[in-house]
Amino acid sequence: MDDLRDKYIGLIADAANEAAIEELRVQAVGKKGEVALKMRELGKMSPEERQIMGPKLNALKDEINSALSAKKSALADAALDERLKTEWLDVTLPARGRRQGSIHPISQVTEEVTAIFADMGFAVAEGPQIETDWYNFDALNIPGHHPARAEMDTFYTHRAEGDNRPPHVLRTHTSPVQIRSMEKLGAPIRIICPGRVYRADYDQTHTPMFHQIEGLALDKDISMANLKWVLEEFFTAFFGTSVKTRFRSSHFPFVEPGAEVDIQCSWENGSVKVGEGDDWLEVLGSGMVHPKVLKAGGIDPNEYQGFAFGIGIDRLAMLKYGIPDLRAFFDSDLRWLRHYGFASLDQPTLHGGLVR
Repeated sequence: MDDLRDKYIGLIADAANEAAIEELRVQAVGKKGEVALKMRELGKMSPEERQIMGPKLNALKDEINSALSAKKSALADAALDERLKTEWLDVTLPARGRRQGSIHPISQVTEEVTAIFADMGFAVAEGPQIETDWYNFDALNIPGHHPARAEMDTFYTHRAEGDNRPPHVLRTHTSPVQIRSMEKLGAPIRIICPGRVYRADYDQTHTPMFHQIEGLALDKDISMANLKWVLEEFFTAFFGTSVKTRFRSSHFPFVEPGAEVDIQCSWENGSVKVGEGDDWLEVLGSGMVHPKVLKAGGIDPNEYQGFAFGIGIDRLAMLKYGIPDLRAFFDSDLRWLRHYGFASLDQPTLHGGLVR
């Protein structure tokens, strides 16, 4: 037993590489190795002999395995030391260039619009994206037969059998935030309501989910003239040039009178230029808040009046940056961002993918 131990401990100590270590492992403790053959002889021994030889053979096997493991680690460390002698890294060198990321166009335009209205005294108000049909329709004077209340136009949440709660929808506009803000803050009030909205529509200029920002201003002497001034100041600041507006009478259930708002523009080679030319482009809906909407928000229409407007943030981004298809914001690859001047976050992540 001692001769066997001395033999393999010596051979392991003299092994020059991992291949030699593996060969010695097979010879010593493999299925047909010398230690294994010795252990098979235990069956021929008496119980008293097995009680003596069994522990000795197990101890020998463990000692050889430990020696093999230690020698293998020592060889690996030696190989690494040799490699480090020939390889080096200058940590003072500058890092490789990395593409700088940027904010998404929708987020950027939201920030721009918010900042412009903040300069005019408008605070930001937010609300839930899943609304009751009262806040989304009834409080805004939208009658039950209105097409917007049909399931072909609006996403209704699933209702379990026996659920008697009011119907809930994915909000179709951010106007419910106006009602909630009137209930909470009263009047006078001056707010904008940015956020995601949802409608069952999908084409070049419509997507099922898009972004909207609405404005509301209430006081005792606000008029359409104030509305026109606010919008012209906004367009001039946003597009960086003086922009004329044109109001056209239109019907919206939540305002009276209501108006579509057009901005001055020209068309050249299929692209639009805002603030010049003889053409007009419709960009938003607006008007004086309907008395029924004021009452729904807890405001006395005999004491207060005001205006409201709604703008599509996605379309503002399309106009400012010349993006022809609304769907590009959601289902295009990274190249379109760089094409329109937005550097994309396309650095590899730790998981091997791309940050998009």
